[in-house]
Amino acid sequence: MHDIWNPWHGCKKYSEGCAHCYMYYLDRMRGSDPTEVYPTKGGFDYPLQSRRDGRYKVQSGELIRVCMTSDFFLPEADQWRAEAWAMMHERSDVKFWLLTKRAERIEQCLPADWGDGWENVMLNVTAENGRRADERIPILLRLPAKHKGVMCAPLIGPVELAPYLADGQIEQVLCGGENYDGARPCDYAWVKAISDACRARNVTFVFTETGTTFWKNGKRYVMPSKRVQTEMAYRSGLSYLGKPVEWRLRDRLGLEIPQEELYVPHFRAHCKLCGMKLTCNGCSDCGRCEDESAGAGTNSDNYA
Repeated sequence: MHDIWNPWHGCKKYSEGCAHCYMYYLDRMRGSDPTEVYPTKGGFDYPLQSRRDGRYKVQSGELIRVCMTSDFFLPEADQWRAEAWAMMHERSDVKFWLLTKRAERIEQCLPADWGDGWENVMLNVTAENGRRADERIPILLRLPAKHKGVMCAPLIGPVELAPYLADGQIEQVLCGGENYDGARPCDYAWVKAISDACRARNVTFVFTETGTTFWKNGKRYVMPSKRVQTEMAYRSGLSYLGKPVEWRLRDRLGLEIPQEELYVPHFRAHCKLCGMKLTCNGCSDCGRCEDESAGAGTNSDNYA
């Protein structure tokens, strides 16, 4: 996927949200050890990679999600993080979205020239339930950063988010259910409560997917198909486009890049019903989706 940069792979389980980690599931399917942490071959320097014509593979203005098969602030990755920061600094024309469950390590792992934050980096913490929200979000709010967000996924319990949105620091909230081996249920009421809190503060809320097992009004829905999950999340109407995130991206000379010169995502017809669309980097034109079957979930008809 062209919107993901995994400079290293592998992780150690850390909290309740890790119990049925999708990376662990996929690595086991491949016969790999998910606890082995190593820099990725061919992908470590992805932001700096070029095409044959000399242009960067990652265009100015693209949004790149970092460490989706690890944790950017994992202690085992301390030896490589400085180089990763250097690449993000060099690509000040690209948006980097960082996510961690290790909020207490962020401050000690920031680069020396971080100051009050970089314009092209958003720091996000995972809040899979109320306990972790109350533990991690206050740490995030105390940190210097230009952009801050929260990821309530896999959502495995209710989260009282309203108090943390009051001062306007949180610019975006993403939410989704759990998938793969042993997926725990997500409840519509939990998602709606977060959506309502975001709407009240004009904060963008993205309900990305229902997860495999979803409850609404006492009824259980099972949806193995990821495409069905994202479509049902979209059809729920819970996502909300709030105040835009103001990214001030700059070129190599330090000059701010005009909006009209930045990458504009484009989408396929089926993307219209995808829950991820509000924060998606758009289609990479790989062609694979044209050969995929949408699949069919069980008991998923018109739950919204």
